[in-house]
Amino acid sequence: MSDQDRLPVVFITGGARRIGADMARTFHQAGYRVIIHCHRSRREADALASQLNGERSRSCTAITADLNDEQALSTLGETALSCYQRVDVLVNNASSFYATPLASLTQTQWLDLMNSNARAGLFLAQQLAASLTVNGGSIVNLTDINVNRGMAGFSAYTMAKAALGAMTRSLARELAPHVRVNAVSPGAILWPEHVADDGSQDAEQARILAGIALGRLGTPADIARTVLFLARDAVYMTGQTIRVDGGRALS
Repeated sequence: MSDQDRLPVVFITGGARRIGADMARTFHQAGYRVIIHCHRSRREADALASQLNGERSRSCTAITADLNDEQALSTLGETALSCYQRVDVLVNNASSFYATPLASLTQTQWLDLMNSNARAGLFLAQQLAASLTVNGGSIVNLTDINVNRGMAGFSAYTMAKAALGAMTRSLARELAPHVRVNAVSPGAILWPEHVADDGSQDAEQARILAGIALGRLGTPADIARTVLFLARDAVYMTGQTIRVDGGRALS
């Protein structure tokens, strides 16, 4: 077995862009082999994989699956395992995010938000439990500080993230002592995409920043470093959620 084959493997859902891509780079720099899952961002996933493989040969693979597709989800763990014959860390990062005002909420929207934010993480944990157990592995879930605060117009999204938080605590019990399960709860890290660039959001963004004790947005690297800490270093932590919010929860 080569030295490369001995390196641990992290599987990151939604790993092609934004916070997911930062996590991929952070784990890769820490000596992990990286499996990047994407759905519609294959071009970005391939570009990131090419960059990481240029830094270290055969160290990154990109795979595609629609987490709303039951059949695709049922084989996604097997596909991930086939990349390097092991998974040591599962990071459930993939997430649909959009407003669902109560008056116009549809069942299709509910299923989309639940599938990416909660269902996928649960069934990937099921599919990868054996490999995670053998390797003394870890699961890290990405939740949201608004689970506790509430978020008008986003009830379906916050309910889905709450389900992921409950899963964190339940699987921490069920998979102990061999697999640790924790979560990271980001605050304001990046402004949402597709926001009109016409100044209409300035007041809302200023209001959010005013409620953050540290007075600024966080960065994707803040989340990535915390996820790496939970996966690699926090060997006596399980069932926990770490807020990375600049103190916003204090307000």
